Amino acid sequence: MVETEFKDNVLTAYISGEIDHDSAARIRSRVDGMAQSLKPKLLCLDFGGVSFMDSSGVGLVMGRYRRMKLLGGALRVKNYSDSVYRIFAMSGLEALGVLR
Repeated sequence: MVETEFKDNVLTAYISGEIDHDSAARIRSRVDGMAQSLKPKLLCLDFGGVSFMDSSGVGLVMGRYRRMKLLGGALRVKNYSDSVYRIFAMSGLEALGVLR
């Protein structure tokens, strides 16, 4: 599940529940649609409500990173649990500078 907020040219997506192949596709569709229409300077993915994530979450973040670069914006990922962080770290997302 994802709720969005747009304020001060920042689009924040509050993600909750489990992120797997199916849910990642729904989140991607919602966030991409909002980003395309609003063209924010910053897309913030808030993982505070995520209880489980598989590799689909890494793909979700990588795809949003590329999309924001194409739109001339940036991506930040915040409020992730230690277990989600370990998945991000193993995937190399730290090198992109998006984790906060």
